[in-house]
Amino acid sequence: MSDRAEKLLTIRHNVSRTPHIVLDTEKCTACLQKPCLYFCPVGCFSLEDNEIKFQYEGCLECGTCRVMCGNNALTWDYPQGGFGVSVRLG
Repeated sequence: MSDRAEKLLTIRHNVSRTPHIVLDTEKCTACLQKPCLYFCPVGCFSLEDNEIKFQYEGCLECGTCRVMCGNNALTWDYPQGGFGVSVRLG
């Protein structure tokens, strides 16, 4: 197992029903490069039927998508209190 995979195994998620990242799909459609597909370290973004989809449940809350999105197509906030990422054995 790679070092990266081992580190990802130390992360636990307490998933909220409310997403902490919301996409403006109209802005995503206008984006030609779609950097979110390549820069998310856990692959939360995917392209389905020519539309960007985001699955927040596995998000590491690293903020990479917020930094890399040149179209300001997402609203990013930390999850509600008690939800989100926690690291064990770290």
